[in-house]
Amino acid sequence: MSRLRFPRAVLFDLDGTLLDSAPDMLATVNRMRASRGQAAMPLANLRPHVSRGGRAMVAAAFPALDEEARAPMLAEFLDIYREELGRHGLLFDGIEPMLAALEADDVRWGIVTNKPEYLAREIVPQLGWESRCAVLIGGDTLAERKPHPLPLQVACQRMGVGIDACVYVGDDERDIQAARAAGMRSVVALWGYRLAADDPVAWHGDTMVEAPIELLDARRWPSLP
Repeated sequence: MSRLRFPRAVLFDLDGTLLDSAPDMLATVNRMRASRGQAAMPLANLRPHVSRGGRAMVAAAFPALDEEARAPMLAEFLDIYREELGRHGLLFDGIEPMLAALEADDVRWGIVTNKPEYLAREIVPQLGWESRCAVLIGGDTLAERKPHPLPLQVACQRMGVGIDACVYVGDDERDIQAARAAGMRSVVALWGYRLAADDPVAWHGDTMVEAPIELLDARRWPSLP
């Protein structure tokens, strides 16, 4: 692998990109359903909604309720999810060797997620990343969240790298929109969470990869100026 082909910094989305957190989310919504006398929902029904956040998952878990009825349930979802955090989810296959390869090449990496920062900061130590992750921006860290470019811009500022030296990797269209708005190169993570109607080709990321292990091939990263 050629050292010169790697970006100098990489930012990642968390849920659906680095971490398969869908099992934690499933345990959360099924506790909510059980408390209301409803049967457990299967993982396949929830999984496509995970990258779209708590509101989308509550909507998927309680489709018979309208938005007004579901709104107060978000706080309950977050409280229960905090109890289930890290109990069931795992890193996607290939994430750890990919991160280790970046680190061996002196590439700095960080996380920009729409998950509330306090939850993201609780999961990072469970993964052993507290001294490895160079920056962590949550969905409530700043005045804006993805698809706004501000979280990516601030992450680069905090890492001390330019936008043109960084690449963002994410599994949701908002990730690619945020990167484009920031002027940052992007990688579409095809192993993440998507609805059946989603067309990642239409997101116009700079490149797409089927599995994290593909990023160990330096040629798969989008070229930088």
